[in-house]
Amino acid sequence: MELSTWIAFFAAAWAISLSPGAGAVAAMSAGLNHGFRRGYTMTFGLVTGIWTQVLVVGVGLGALIAASSLAFSVVKWVGVAYLVWLGIRQWRAPAVPLTAADGERADVSQRELFVRGWIVNALNPKGTIFLLAVVPQFLELSQPLLPQYAVIALTLAFTDLVVMAGYTALASRVLRALKSPGHIKAMNRGFGGLFVAAGALLALFKRA
Repeated sequence: MELSTWIAFFAAAWAISLSPGAGAVAAMSAGLNHGFRRGYTMTFGLVTGIWTQVLVVGVGLGALIAASSLAFSVVKWVGVAYLVWLGIRQWRAPAVPLTAADGERADVSQRELFVRGWIVNALNPKGTIFLLAVVPQFLELSQPLLPQYAVIALTLAFTDLVVMAGYTALASRVLRALKSPGHIKAMNRGFGGLFVAAGALLALFKRA
C-alpha cells in the first residue's frame, strides 16, 4: 500500500470511528457505569470486533453475507437482539453511584466488558457491508493482500482506541458529576434507549 493511499484511508478511518453508532454508545455506557480505567476494557473488545470484521471480509465470508439473504438476516437479527438486550439491561440497571476511590464499580468483570464490546462490533452486518464497500478502494491488487489487510486492521484499531477513549472518558467524567440516584437512573435509561435505538436502526438496515 502506497503512503498516499494509506493517508487517504487513515482519514477515512477517523470518520468511521467518529461516526455515532452502537460502538460509541457501548463505550460511553461503559464509562458511565464503570469509570474510565475499567470501562475502557470495552474498547479492546470493540477493536477485536473490528478485526473480526476485517478477517471476515478478507477471507471472503463478507461477500457471502452480502450475497446470501439468509446469512445476512441471521447475522443482522442476532445483532439486533443483542443490542436490544443491552438496552433493556442498561435501562433496568440500579442507580448506584461510583464510590470506589479509583472511581470504578466492579459489578461487571473486565472480561465481560471485553466480550460485550466484541459482540457489538462483530455481529454488525452494517460493518461487513461497509468494509466490503470501502476497503477494496484502498487495496492494490497487484501487491500481496495480507500485509494490506494488516495495515487496514491496525489503522482502524488505532483510530478506534483514540476515539473510544474520548467517549469513555467523557462519560466517566459526567458520571462523577452525578450525585443523585435519580440522575444516574435517568442516564442509565438514556443509554438504554440509545442501545434499543441502535438495534432498531440495524433492524431497518437493508443491503444496497
